[in-house]
Amino acid sequence: MTDDEQKMIFSKNLNHYVHISGKQQKEIAEQLKFNPKTFNGWCKGLSMPTMGKVQKIADFFEIGKSDLLDDKSSLLGKERSVGVIINVLGRVAAGIPIEAVENIIDTEEITEEMAKTGTFFGLQIQGNSMEPRICEGDVVIVRQQDDAESGDIVIALVNGDDATCKRLRKYRDGIELVSNNPIYAPMFFSNEEIISKPVQIIGKVVELRGKL
Repeated sequence: MTDDEQKMIFSKNLNHYVHISGKQQKEIAEQLKFNPKTFNGWCKGLSMPTMGKVQKIADFFEIGKSDLLDDKSSLLGKERSVGVIINVLGRVAAGIPIEAVENIIDTEEITEEMAKTGTFFGLQIQGNSMEPRICEGDVVIVRQQDDAESGDIVIALVNGDDATCKRLRKYRDGIELVSNNPIYAPMFFSNEEIISKPVQIIGKVVELRGKL
């Protein structure tokens, strides 16, 4: 087996266990005290952790190292077969309800357990405003909801524009939509602007699925 093949097998297995854990990559990386960017590289199959770190990841998921290192394609396929298919959208425009969007570019699977907690869709990220954590071409899994907590990553519509992925900050006099990439200034909207523009939250990002 080549190094590249081993990286892809590890990536597939790691993404599977991240997915069924219901946690985000950054959350897991921080709990394990790994660099989130490095962890994302493992998820994308760009690199491999040391065997000591593989063991630490296996302990976190309460599995064996072989569950991360061995080719489990047939087994994972069976487990995924009981999942729920959701649409991945290329864009969401202001004024168009999610259920009416026709720009479906792909599909993803989520667990039945996740599906029971709400209505979900996938959205392909455009641009670099959420780098380095969320990159152009990545897919985020979004639970439809019209509000979120301060600090959550959300999908928001600002009248006249496509949906944007930003971190939500709530204040007494309004909200900010904040990019991870520091070259982009936060977008502040007063309580009056939220109504007049309008600014609408359409979902909360619950999972990142990095794409090569």
